[in-house]
Formats: sequence, structure tokens, C-alpha cells
Amino acid sequence: MFAQTDMAALRAKSLQLTDLFIALVESRCGHHPLSLVTPREHARRGSQVSFEHPEGYAVMQALIEREVIGDYREPRIIRFGFTPLYTSFTEVWDAVETLRDVLDTETYRAERFHARGAVT
Repeated sequence: MFAQTDMAALRAKSLQLTDLFIALVESRCGHHPLSLVTPREHARRGSQVSFEHPEGYAVMQALIEREVIGDYREPRIIRFGFTPLYTSFTEVWDAVETLRDVLDTETYRAERFHARGAVT
């Protein structure tokens, strides 16, 4: 079992990861129609960050194809989870760069990303 100090350290890293993700998405992808859904306040935020995008489903499918794994929730929500035990700050940066590329190149507009399956 984890000691109280270990749990506090994990929570601190979780918040650092999610703070970094939010900041990078807003600075690197801010010119796209993304709206933060997740609360900014640490006391109200867990280890997930959600953004709304008009083509959220297709964006998430394009990200999954590029091995950035998140999930989709109606309406138009792309959601990313961060596990502080093994998610690195470099992986956060790489995920945002992949998101930026998917949005900048409009990769998500490909027909294959709009086909809906039973599971996202």
C-alpha cells in the first residue's frame, strides 16, 4: 500500500500533468475551436482533462490511430486521462503535438474517422 506521502506525491504529479496538458493545448492548439470542459481548480479536477470540439468524435479517432489514447463523450467531448505512476511530462508534450498536428492538417476530416462503432 502507498503511504500518505506517496499519495500526496501522486496527486501533485497528477495535477502537474493536467496543468501542463491544459496549458500546452491552449497555447499550441488555441487557434482551433477547443473549449476546456474540465475545471481549472485543483480541488475540482481529477486526473482527466476534457475539451469540447465540434468534430470531437473524429478528432479522437484520428488521435487513437496515432496512438494517443483517450475517449469520446457526447456532446463533442474529447477526454484524456493521466496516470501519474507512469505518464511522463514528455508524453504529455508528445500528445499535445499530435493533437496539434491532427487539428492543423485536418486529418480528422478523413471519412474513416467519422464511422461510428459501438465503442469509442
